[in-house]
Amino acid sequence: MFDRKINVGLISNSRVREVYLSDKDLNKLKKFANFFWMECNEESSWDHPPVSNKEVINNIKKFSRDLDALVVCHGSPLIDDNIMKNCDNLKFIGELEGDRFSQRVDLDAAFNNNIVVVDTTNGCSDAVAEWALGLILIGLRNGGAHFRKLSQKKEWGTVLQRFNDPIFQWNEELSGKKIGMIGLGYIGRKLSEFLRPFNVDIYAHDPYVPLEIASFLDITLTSLENVMAIPDVVVCLAPLTPSTEGLLGTKELNLIKSGAVFVNVSRGKIVDSDALIKRLEVKDIVACLDVFDPEPVPVDSEIRAMENVFLSPHIAGTTLNTRRGFFSEMIKELSRFHSGHINLHSFNQRIIANRSGKKNY
Repeated sequence: MFDRKINVGLISNSRVREVYLSDKDLNKLKKFANFFWMECNEESSWDHPPVSNKEVINNIKKFSRDLDALVVCHGSPLIDDNIMKNCDNLKFIGELEGDRFSQRVDLDAAFNNNIVVVDTTNGCSDAVAEWALGLILIGLRNGGAHFRKLSQKKEWGTVLQRFNDPIFQWNEELSGKKIGMIGLGYIGRKLSEFLRPFNVDIYAHDPYVPLEIASFLDITLTSLENVMAIPDVVVCLAPLTPSTEGLLGTKELNLIKSGAVFVNVSRGKIVDSDALIKRLEVKDIVACLDVFDPEPVPVDSEIRAMENVFLSPHIAGTTLNTRRGFFSEMIKELSRFHSGHINLHSFNQRIIANRSGKKNY
């Protein structure tokens, strides 16, 4: 616990500074912290730590020397042991958008220097969960097929069509359905909250989720096979890691029961695209996809023309509010750090195992 304002620094490019940081949030931060910003424009990657030159690193050392907390985002170089040992007061490093893993922070070095590392990638969880719910509702009503018909400027919705066309016979409510979730992280837990008013039964497959969370949420943990085969709606929410890439292939997709809906708001590479297209060609399931492999969806891909498919171009977590949500959540974590409380989003062995795709931790 500090009896003074802490020194908080942000290293990022100018876009992050302009878009992610609202005046409202900055005013909240300045109540307990002195805020400093350093513009940096190193190349970012989801898969590899950024490489930087000596001059940039020396400038980072000068900037961070008196900081108690350092926040990084797009544009920042790797914060490694060389930088950390130069900072006598540094005990907190935050990553604003460490989607699959914190590539801008050397976690081993941080742990060895007794520095807490947090990320606030969950800042977009509410938005993604909202769109997942929307896609579930669209899929149960086969909304994509109706939109295609209406957009073709053909007569659609006559009494004869409503009573005889198979598309109109696919018209289900969400209430009372069985929902399967592949992944029960922040997004899955928020989605389960959104689903509760519909009195659904939720099944989830997640080898990393603590049993206490599933118990508290009244969610049945089960195998991947059961999560694919039992529910009326299967929602992919898993992070992309070496162990989840290609997780859903022909075998798994063929377990989806006739009449079910498959939703993916996670990452396209978790699903074998060719296998998914073949499963959809049977025309007994509907897919609602915010992600696909590859992206953007190729203009000549069969998936674009399939009547039992609804597509959106990876928009679930890209609202303006989610960008600011990353920083809003970071301020809450910085406030906990300042007050001597335990941080909610700090890296631990379970999270590291999940992000890296390791089975044991």
